[in-house]
Amino acid sequence: MILASTLALSAFIANYARETILNKNHEFALLLAENLNHQIYQRFTLPTVLGFGRIELRQRAQYERLEQVIRSTIHSFYVLDVSIYDHQGMISYSTSENLVGRDDLADRSIKNAFDQGMHSFKLQKNITNWQAMFSFSLEPDSIVLRTVYPLRAERTLGIKDDNIMGILEFTQDITADYQAVVRFQWMILIGSFTFSLILFLLLYMIILRTDKMLVQRIREKEKLEKELHQNEKLASMGRVVASIAHEIRNPLGIIRSSSEILHNRAKKEGSASARLLQAIFDESKRLSQTVNDFLDYARPKRPKLEEVDLVSVWEEVISFLKTEIEKQGLVLNKSFPSHMKVSGDKDLLYRAFYNILINAIQSAPSGGYIRVDILIRDKVPVVVVEDSGSGFESSMIDRYTEPFYTTKDTGTGLGLAIVSGILKNHGAEMHLSNAQGGGARVEIRFNPMNME
Repeated sequence: MILASTLALSAFIANYARETILNKNHEFALLLAENLNHQIYQRFTLPTVLGFGRIELRQRAQYERLEQVIRSTIHSFYVLDVSIYDHQGMISYSTSENLVGRDDLADRSIKNAFDQGMHSFKLQKNITNWQAMFSFSLEPDSIVLRTVYPLRAERTLGIKDDNIMGILEFTQDITADYQAVVRFQWMILIGSFTFSLILFLLLYMIILRTDKMLVQRIREKEKLEKELHQNEKLASMGRVVASIAHEIRNPLGIIRSSSEILHNRAKKEGSASARLLQAIFDESKRLSQTVNDFLDYARPKRPKLEEVDLVSVWEEVISFLKTEIEKQGLVLNKSFPSHMKVSGDKDLLYRAFYNILINAIQSAPSGGYIRVDILIRDKVPVVVVEDSGSGFESSMIDRYTEPFYTTKDTGTGLGLAIVSGILKNHGAEMHLSNAQGGGARVEIRFNPMNME
């Protein structure tokens, strides 16, 4: 639309410029005709009438006198030829002598000039407008302006009442002016197209930027809606857990401690019920851990920010799970700096790192590996944990941090949800992906404001 409207405006301006140039040529031609009329009357008609008594161009002296007057007047005005018609429509004078005496060239414009005493103009072209537009250089005489003008006697001198002595016809080569108009048209068209292209590119860039901003805002909106939904679920879960915590936790604690005492006693006595008591103790312990997971997720602990060394925390986690790693036949590779301090809660970060490492241990096959790296990237502390397991399902990566979502046969599906909540409260971001060689990859980026 911009291009079409601009080109339409350009065509209008170009046509207007062409009409203006043609009008200027008409005005110039009219001035030249009036000057010719005056010069012919003053320098030829009056002297001839006074000297010879009448005008008779058959006489060579009169013809040459008129020729001299006309030639001197039209000199350097790009006039191609000049002709004078008498009242019978015959050419009585012409700069092309072979036309003198012909009476078959007077057209309607000549007759109208005699009848109405009006001048007229006619544009004669041997090339079309489209050809002119696409021609770099026009041949001379390609565009000719023909002017018909009634020759008038400024005074009748008492010879005759009609002051029209004849009809003056002359042609001018205006090819150069027309070529200038064509070039001006091209300048307008090219300028308009360039302006439209620049405007289009600017608008396109603005639209792309707006589209990116809109997509970003939609994502932020979806993220906020997701967080709001999670908070609603968290609030409702908190109310449910709070109502059942006292009903389950205390009796469960009694069952767990009682089964442990009875199991130890039966084991010493070699009783057959020792195995049954062991099962009761293990299941009550597992159930107690499940209740604790619910409580941790429903009522997350607010971190007490202090200076924490990430390297020290990870060393403690690895040391605690070293037996489990060796039991699974895994190789643990680590790359730690001497220290990496951030602002955070040591106990909560320990809990988060513990859950991440235990997930890696459970995912990696026997004989596999786990790699933990602590590094600085873009002046931000980053922790990367990779394992040689089956990795995350690519289409479900966003769901792994949702509560109760799990791909394991056992578990509550709250592990990564709790980790995500702890890291979020620390201003850190956790990104889940798959490593290049296969296996899961967990990347934790701490907020640079928390770095010390």
